[in-house]
Amino acid sequence: MSSSAVKRTSGGAREDAMTPGEQLQAAKEILRREAVALWTLSNQLGPSMTDAVALLRRHSTAGGGSVIVTGMGKAGLIGQKIAATLASTGTRAHFLHPAEAFHGDLGRVHSQDAVLMLTQSGETAEVTQLLPSLREMGVPIVAVTASAESTVGKAAATVIELGKLEEACSLGLAPSTTTTAMLALGDALALVLSAMAGFKSDDFARFHPGGSLGRKLSRVDDCMRPLDECRVAPAAHTTRQVLVECGRPGRRTGAVMLTGEDGKLAGMFTDSDLARLFEKGESAGGVDATLDRPIAEIMAADPTTIAAGSRMSDAVALLARRKFSELPVVDQAGKPLGLVDVTDIVGWQPEKPAAKESTPTIRVFPSEDVYAAG
Repeated sequence: MSSSAVKRTSGGAREDAMTPGEQLQAAKEILRREAVALWTLSNQLGPSMTDAVALLRRHSTAGGGSVIVTGMGKAGLIGQKIAATLASTGTRAHFLHPAEAFHGDLGRVHSQDAVLMLTQSGETAEVTQLLPSLREMGVPIVAVTASAESTVGKAAATVIELGKLEEACSLGLAPSTTTTAMLALGDALALVLSAMAGFKSDDFARFHPGGSLGRKLSRVDDCMRPLDECRVAPAAHTTRQVLVECGRPGRRTGAVMLTGEDGKLAGMFTDSDLARLFEKGESAGGVDATLDRPIAEIMAADPTTIAAGSRMSDAVALLARRKFSELPVVDQAGKPLGLVDVTDIVGWQPEKPAAKESTPTIRVFPSEDVYAAG
C-alpha cells in the first residue's frame, strides 16, 4: 500500500485518492501480510516456547503465584488482553502498567510471580526501568521481543523471539504486524497452559457466569423454575381435580407434572392436551365424563426429562430438537425438582455438540503455500 494514496488539495486539505476497489485490495493485503507473519512465526518457534510455558506454569497457578503481564503503548494494550485471556482460561494473571509500577504498583508483584514482558524493540525506556527492581525481587522474566540481544532479552530468563517483522502500515511504523504476533503468542501461551492444567468446560463456566455464554454453560438447577413454582399433582387424581387444585400465583407454566405414589414423575399434562381433550369431547358430545376420570388415563406417560446437574445448553438443544415447551428436571430417583420452561429461555440458541474433553488437538493450516507471500 503506497503512502501516495492520500493527496492534498490546493488548500492543503486531505483528499482520498483511493478508489473503493483499491481500498479493498489494500485491506486484503494488510491481512495477508499479518497472516504470513503469523505463519512464519509459528514455523520458527522452538524450545524457548516450551521453556516459557514451563516457567509461567511453575511460577503462576501451579506454584501459588501469578503471571504479571507488562508492556508499554500498543504492546501494553495487547498485554491487557493476554492477561485477561490467561485469567479466563485458568492461569492467574494481572496486568502491570510499567509507568504506574514506579508509583506503588510494584507492590502487586510477589517473589512467586513471573513476568511476561512485551516489547518489540526490547529497549522501551518505561519497560527497561523495571528490570533492576524485578531482578532485586528475584522475579523471572519471559520476554516477547524481536531479539534476545536486546536489553530486555538479555535480562530475561526465557526469550520468545519475534524476529524482524515488517509492520503492515504504509509507513512501516504503526504497530500492526508486531502487535498481532504478540497477541497470537499470548493466546498460544494461555491456551497451552490451560490444556496442561486440565482446564475443562466446567471451569470455563465458573469463570464466565454472565451473558449468553455463561447461561448456556450454567446448570439446569440454576435456571429451572423450582418445584414450588410449578404445577404438580398426583396422577391418580381426576383431570377436574388437577385443573382446580393446581393454580399457582404469578406466571404459570403450561404443563402439570404428575407423580405416582412413589413420588416419581409419571407423566405430563399440558395446555395442548387440555385443548385436545375439549376438541375431542365436543365432537363426542361432552367432556364431563373424561374430566372425572383419572388424569393418568390421558396424560403423556414417561415424559422426556433432563437430569439435575445437566448443562442448560443440553436442555436448550433438547427443547429445540423435540419441539417441547416444557422440560422436567428430575433427581437420580426420577422425582421432579423443577421445570425448564421455553418462555424463560427465549432467544437462547442450542449449541453445536461440544468437542470431547480429551487431549487438546492443535489444528494447523493445510499447507504452508496457502500463505506464501506474493
